[in-house]
Amino acid sequence: MSKNAISIGIIIGNRDFFPDSLVEKARTEIIEVFAKLTIKPILLETTDTKLGGVETYKDSQKCADLFKKHSNELAGVLVLLPNFGDERGVADTLKLANLNVPVLIQAYPDELSKMNVVNRRDSWCGKISVCNNLYQYGIKYSLTSQHVSFPTEAVFQKDLKDFVAVCRVVKGLKNVRIGAVGARPGAFNTVRYSEKILQRNGITVTTVDLSEILGKANKLTKDDTSVKQHLEKINAYASKGKTPNEAMIQIAKLDVVLNDYVEEYALDATAIQCWTSLQQNFGCNVCTTMSIMSENMLPSACEVDVTGTLSMYAMQLASGSPSALVDWNNNYAEDPNKCVLFHCGNWAKSFLPDIEISNAPILGTSVGIENTYGALDGRTPAMPLTYGRISTDDPKGIIKAYIGEGELTDDPLKTFGNRAVAQIGNLQGLMNHVCRNGFEHHVVMNASKTGSILEEALGNYMGWELYNHKA
Repeated sequence: MSKNAISIGIIIGNRDFFPDSLVEKARTEIIEVFAKLTIKPILLETTDTKLGGVETYKDSQKCADLFKKHSNELAGVLVLLPNFGDERGVADTLKLANLNVPVLIQAYPDELSKMNVVNRRDSWCGKISVCNNLYQYGIKYSLTSQHVSFPTEAVFQKDLKDFVAVCRVVKGLKNVRIGAVGARPGAFNTVRYSEKILQRNGITVTTVDLSEILGKANKLTKDDTSVKQHLEKINAYASKGKTPNEAMIQIAKLDVVLNDYVEEYALDATAIQCWTSLQQNFGCNVCTTMSIMSENMLPSACEVDVTGTLSMYAMQLASGSPSALVDWNNNYAEDPNKCVLFHCGNWAKSFLPDIEISNAPILGTSVGIENTYGALDGRTPAMPLTYGRISTDDPKGIIKAYIGEGELTDDPLKTFGNRAVAQIGNLQGLMNHVCRNGFEHHVVMNASKTGSILEEALGNYMGWELYNHKA
């Protein structure tokens, strides 16, 4: 089993007047499925309880003790119902373990040719009873896409993989550490957020003044080993294009210090001040460093957009692939369901097959184009799209979010920077929701179809106010 395999607890429900062979076979089947999907199972041995199932209160105590022993690694729990099961046994186990992790409820189907006393399961009915008890106990849970399904079926295995993704999102968000580098730009009230509301949800923000970062970077020289190493890394990552060597050195110095900061404070993501202090006081853009970090699954957002990078991190956890912070920027001709996504140039390389280090023409009009090298240029081709945004709503004292799915297209687009064309059903309705509910102009895109995973993780388990845009 891989060291990176996620650990999921398994409760096998049982009732004594159903055949023992059903529980015995279910245990073997689910272990094989977990091995196939590279998931680490945490479950009772067949010698701990009758066939490793959970039925009595003593069984619940044993299973809960096992889960508590592995509480640091357990990301979720699967409830397996090869027969009706004992709803109290399941509920008591979860209550005693007190893990506060996602729970998936599975139930086996009956076969028409095996409805006799020896083979009958009644799991269809038992699943309803288990869910009813968990609801009474206040324990949150997830359901499979079909009410009953065999673990060996593809439909259940997709459900299980999606559930593992939900577990990754929930576990990650409850422990995430975000670095806020510098103050938000004065003109960007849109990226204000509540650090206290985030902390109540397990999200820690660590701040550092931009002057500390720039001060350390200014002490470095082109001859320092660390600067040379980071310059090599940057050159291997993207073509320098027409970027002057002096600018490349500045970019490398900044890269050294920011990476040291991330390592020192054990950060999972960053939000960095850019517009316009970096250009005026250090003479380059930080986009290239942000792109490299995002590509390496350490998402980074510009303009100190802390909840923006939190959104990037959530989508990354859901999909297992990098995310990018973008602007809802332009209409696309007269098509009401297409728009242009844009940013100066900090998207992960996964979105930019023609990536090149360049400058930021818009920003250059105010700070001088020579001070904006480090922004990336590149067009995102057609790919799947999940988009969304997490935000703190300070007047309500809550975290809220919206998500949805669409497509990135190959429609013609002649402009600069990082750019893409998005096609989203009922885009006008979505924009109405964004504007009516005070969301930011920044949104996050991910090359996946993970809207249902995010809905379950953010809405059901994190308990955030969530809107899932349906085309």
